[in-house]
Amino acid sequence: MPTEKDVLAALSGVMDPELNVSLVQAGMVKSVRVDGGRVAATIELTTPACPLKGKIQADAEAALKAVPGVTGLDITWGAQVRGQPQGTGMLPAVKNIILVGAGKGGVGKSTVAVNLAVALAKHGAKVGLLDADFYGPSIPMMTGLSDQRPVSPDGTRLEPLESLGMKVMSLGFLVEPDQALIWRGPMLHGALQQLMRDVNWGALDYLVMDLPPGTGDVALTVSQSIRASGAVLVTTPQDVALADVVRAKQMFDKVHIPVLGIVENMSQFVCPHCHTATPIFHHGGGRRAAELFGVPFLGEIPLEIRVRVGGDEGRPVVAAYPDSAEAQAFMSVARAVAGRVSVANGARAPSAAVPAVS
Repeated sequence: MPTEKDVLAALSGVMDPELNVSLVQAGMVKSVRVDGGRVAATIELTTPACPLKGKIQADAEAALKAVPGVTGLDITWGAQVRGQPQGTGMLPAVKNIILVGAGKGGVGKSTVAVNLAVALAKHGAKVGLLDADFYGPSIPMMTGLSDQRPVSPDGTRLEPLESLGMKVMSLGFLVEPDQALIWRGPMLHGALQQLMRDVNWGALDYLVMDLPPGTGDVALTVSQSIRASGAVLVTTPQDVALADVVRAKQMFDKVHIPVLGIVENMSQFVCPHCHTATPIFHHGGGRRAAELFGVPFLGEIPLEIRVRVGGDEGRPVVAAYPDSAEAQAFMSVARAVAGRVSVANGARAPSAAVPAVS
């Protein structure tokens, strides 16, 4: 009959392809039980949005079935997002902060930020969305919360609003919709710190932060106030947009924030009638930029009317049309981002990686 030791030995040969460590070494195998020839195990991945869960699951099952005497498997799969080893600074209950930025406006950065956050939440993670684009706070409209205002039950901290399975905060909730903010760096710095420090975010796996376009004061404030897991850069395919990605990448390098990868938005227009794909803004520029910088290419988002309508109506396409090609593209990007965050954080296996056996 197989023993728990045999089971652990088999799972020690199963690798997490992104972390490049075994499930046992990474502390993902939480418990093992053998009853005759039947093996029960609990395996906990590093994110519910694990992009390679299917491969890991297939490899683990194959390894256990190869153990002599095993007649059946009962594997329970879970996920526990791991935070940065050194924490996030100002937000200790938030495990990971993901910045979404762009070198210029008009590339759909906020659309990517909203749908990325919704996608991570749909995968099962605890998610917050912070609108740090003070000059054009569009998150209230895009999440269907334009007519709502946050409250402060204790008179000290604001409660974030909730929508689409995530917590949401924006300066747009606190000012009149048509009010123009003419602020210098110190005012921006103070406002951003308040939206982080004085908001009851609670425990989150991921806080997605929508930055203003360009390379201004807000990004510098972020680098000084928190430790971000990394930044997602958004671009469109044409050369003039890619030139701005170069500047954005250089900015994040200078403030020591790793770039998780590049998303190409408005990649190509797919006709809703004939389904022909037309590269209106050229095609493949995001992938070329990723290759140039040596960072991952996270995916392409098609130019589709439902994405635009969803943003205007407060119904992001990932939530409103979850089975559509564009929603699935965002879901794929979310898995890629979650995977990169896990890699950036490292396996961080506990000192005693041997699971409980009985």
